[in-house]
Amino acid sequence: MRIGAVIVVIWLIIGVIAATQRGYLSSSSSNCAKASNTIVTIVAGPLNYVGVNPKIKCDVPQPSK
Repeated sequence: MRIGAVIVVIWLIIGVIAATQRGYLSSSSSNCAKASNTIVTIVAGPLNYVGVNPKIKCDVPQPSK
């Protein structure tokens, strides 16, 4: 159980590094698509370094007038 937790933590650290390198954590503006891309990049972790480029399209309904 302990080795699994260590692997998950290392996986997520690599994901945060990948998100930082892509600039997802550097700007203050955020929206649904940017937040979801950041989360997916962190979860995908090391897969980012073998060519996986996760992107999420996020359509938010506009408020009625």
